[in-house]
Amino acid sequence: MVLALLVSGAVVLVLVLLGLFVFGLRRRLIQRSGGTFDCSLRWNVPENESGGKGWIYGVARYNGDRIEWFRVFSYAPRPRRLLERSAIEVLERRTPQGEEELALLSDSIVLACRHRGTRLELAMSEDALTGFLAWLEAAPPGQRVNVA
Repeated sequence: MVLALLVSGAVVLVLVLLGLFVFGLRRRLIQRSGGTFDCSLRWNVPENESGGKGWIYGVARYNGDRIEWFRVFSYAPRPRRLLERSAIEVLERRTPQGEEELALLSDSIVLACRHRGTRLELAMSEDALTGFLAWLEAAPPGQRVNVA
């Protein structure tokens, strides 16, 4: 009986360690190509809604004319959201308010956007925001860019 408990405990420990290893490996593979930044996301946000609910912590990666957004706490190898540069319209920039201060990283700036008619909010550091806005404005000639 004791031997069975020790073996099952060891199996559980190995599975937990394997899960953590795969979790870290996925993040490393996402960041391998460079151009990544920590970015929380709220998708399909109603107008004039405030509060800390709905934020999902993630990692965004530049890939040509689009941003690939991955959930941090996931094993999925593919991005959860794709944001195309030509379809992103920046609506406003603000600091986290109320419960958002607890849900987001301490130095986050919230950027309200619209992507193909869907309102979303991105929260990132000031440095990441500067890079993101520069990437938006660096669109090839002939593409419209909507930065407020």
